[in-house]
Amino acid sequence: MNYYIYILESKTGKFYIGQSANLEARLERHNSNRVKSTKFKGPWKVIYTERYSSRSEAMIREKQLKKWRRELLLNLIKGTSQ
Repeated sequence: MNYYIYILESKTGKFYIGQSANLEARLERHNSNRVKSTKFKGPWKVIYTERYSSRSEAMIREKQLKKWRRELLLNLIKGTSQ
């Protein structure tokens, strides 16, 4: 099974970083206001993903990205940093 880390962007330009095995279903949950931390802040769109073969790998990367400054995240999204 594949797991994904993802970066979402809201209509106001805010980012949200998360991980899921089913990216499409997770995005639907964000956009239907069923995720506490993103409730009423959308709509959200996926702007970046990475795929991992285990949930533990995805969770490690998610925690790493959540510590990054916005500038580093923007570089990652643009493909100029990994």
